[in-house]
Amino acid sequence: MPYPPVIKTPRRLGCLLAILAVLTSLSVRIASAQQPPSPPLNNAAIQGTVADASGHPVAGAAVRLEQKDPPAVIETKTNPDGTFAFSSLPSGTYRISSQKDALRSHAADALILSEGAQKHIDLVLKASGENAAPSAQAMQFADQPNFTVAGVTDWTAAGGHGSDVGLRTSEDLARATVVLKPSASENGTSHPASEPESRLRAALAREPGSFDANHRLGEFYLRESRYAEAVLLLEAADRIDPASHANEYDLALACQGVGDFSRAREHVQSILAHEENADAHRLLGDLDEQLNDPLAAVSEDEKAVRLDPSEQNYFQWGSELLLHRAIQPAVEVFRDGARAHPKSERMLAALGAALFASGHDDEAALRLCDASDLKPSDPAPYIFLGKIAVAAPSPLPCVQPRLARFAQQQPGNAFANYYYAMVLQKGDSSENPGIQPQVETLLTKAVRIDPSFDEAWLQLGILTAAEGDFPKAIGFYEKAIAVNPKLSTAHYRLGIAYARIGEQAKSKEEFQSYNDLDKQQAAAIERQRKEIKQFLVVLKVQPAPSSNN
Repeated sequence: MPYPPVIKTPRRLGCLLAILAVLTSLSVRIASAQQPPSPPLNNAAIQGTVADASGHPVAGAAVRLEQKDPPAVIETKTNPDGTFAFSSLPSGTYRISSQKDALRSHAADALILSEGAQKHIDLVLKASGENAAPSAQAMQFADQPNFTVAGVTDWTAAGGHGSDVGLRTSEDLARATVVLKPSASENGTSHPASEPESRLRAALAREPGSFDANHRLGEFYLRESRYAEAVLLLEAADRIDPASHANEYDLALACQGVGDFSRAREHVQSILAHEENADAHRLLGDLDEQLNDPLAAVSEDEKAVRLDPSEQNYFQWGSELLLHRAIQPAVEVFRDGARAHPKSERMLAALGAALFASGHDDEAALRLCDASDLKPSDPAPYIFLGKIAVAAPSPLPCVQPRLARFAQQQPGNAFANYYYAMVLQKGDSSENPGIQPQVETLLTKAVRIDPSFDEAWLQLGILTAAEGDFPKAIGFYEKAIAVNPKLSTAHYRLGIAYARIGEQAKSKEEFQSYNDLDKQQAAAIERQRKEIKQFLVVLKVQPAPSSNN
């Protein structure tokens, strides 16, 4: 079973300080807990569902459970609602997969069961050409990537989109890509409903020396993002059974959650000293990035994909490359990821972001349109599409109808109205003279939904100024500045509007504000860029750069 997803959190207090902060209160609560209505199970169990690629349950599918040591195989069939269950399982390491006719699931390896553990697995059946199993999809990855990350360097402005507007947009999209969430169909596993906290604490009060009682309550706190409490219990479980890699992985996640990245890294390295595991490599890559070692991070991300070309592993590897401006390699990884996982809208959205950063605006738009078609209710691909449409020098294919759909399906979303207005405004207004009132209506709706939408206020001012109504435009610019005093473009536009109505002193003041803010923001952007190390990439189709470059 894959380990839980990597948790990305900002730095906080270290594990020891966090543990001390909760030690007293937690021990008191445990001691006073009530007895549960029934004792914990003595044997492990696995339950789950089997569905097709569209999410429909599959009845009569064969589910195969293989124990690694000692070797054993158990098989069952899914019920009419697609569910299955294995009970009374001994502790150990398992592999689970499912098949029906020509459809197969990607096997979940390294499924570690401790005594009494209750696991839930959701398996998705796909045609053999669609699966990301190592025999099929590691495939093209096994041919080796067409690049090598040779090192890191300071930001050089190389490898970016042409204009500064395009470059800033591509950097913004790279940051937004990292935090895109997976879809339910690509999320792999889901957690079953947990036992109540009171029952778990009562079990621990009865058996404070029980590995299972400490681990289960620690796992509960980890899922609830109560990381410091999780650390305390998972450390206790680790002392009782240091051989449980699943518990140590949870402990690493909990330490990451409280901001002790170095200690979390030690636990992951301990796991990898005993077994090769894709999830552990992915988590180690995330920790290396948080410890400011992106070169080590991207190496771990690549190892994770080699071991398991899952959607999550491909996505993290590509995101790491894109974040550090290795744009062409990011395009390559996201392309492979999209081929291996064609139903992942976030992979297509990430590919669109990488293509835009490489200057392929039209193809970027097409991939983002594809992403929005996969899950029309997800706003993320539309927002990416809107951002590149605003930054691109000319209209892009497929954008307008997708953003029209966004505005129609989500009329209460300020971004839906804003980006549809912007793409309409970018079209040829001479062919559709009635477009400007529609643009104004959409922008007005956006600020009514979100009065803090500074860019929408600014665009209303620009639209009104173009009609010659400078007093009204001044009102819109002032609202934009009231919301965001650092919106330099609003100060510039306000300076022009004041000049047009003869308010020269006010005009001069706004131009000065614009100049000051523009310099401050340019310096801030430069500092931000220098904080992110840029990967030094060698493409295999090209000769390596000389040492003098």
